[in-house]
Amino acid sequence: MIAHLQGKLVEKSATHIIIDCGGVGYHINISLHTYSLLPNTDFIKVYTHLQIKEDAHTLFGFMEKSEREIFRLLLSVSGIGASIARTMLSSLDPRQITNAIASADVVTIQSIKGIGSKTAQRVILDLKEKVLKLYDLDEVSMSRNNTNRDEALSALEVLGFVRKTSEKVIEKIVKEDPEASVESIIKKALKSL
Repeated sequence: MIAHLQGKLVEKSATHIIIDCGGVGYHINISLHTYSLLPNTDFIKVYTHLQIKEDAHTLFGFMEKSEREIFRLLLSVSGIGASIARTMLSSLDPRQITNAIASADVVTIQSIKGIGSKTAQRVILDLKEKVLKLYDLDEVSMSRNNTNRDEALSALEVLGFVRKTSEKVIEKIVKEDPEASVESIIKKALKSL
């Protein structure tokens, strides 16, 4: 019903913001990820998800459309409500969540407060296919918790290389040398791209 709100940011905290849109103040629940992306300007735009229940209409806001997509995917899983989905997006950034789901990383998902092993497994079972399809990921390309790999991938994207191609090249490099530094991954990748 309400796709986004644009207006003056009148109040912000780690859990919610209030945006004044034409004299009406909207209370919007946010994740820590969105909080970290809030600009220093007064005028902002947030993508929203309106949850309607018998006793309340609750707005959730996101600085990125991709975070809202993941929030909605998480809500589609039985046993995950809006507050747990928001906690997930506050504990891990959206990319970490999609990577954990795509690579069936139960431990990472279970590390989130309020998520047990059964719920973590259900999230993976229900969303793995959707995440792989939606984000055009390969199961093979999902390596776990390699920050050097992620940094190298970001650097190559900034340099203008296609993400999917870069991912495949970097995966090969990381498989051969799991301890490779960011610089060496980038140098080797540039020779292959």
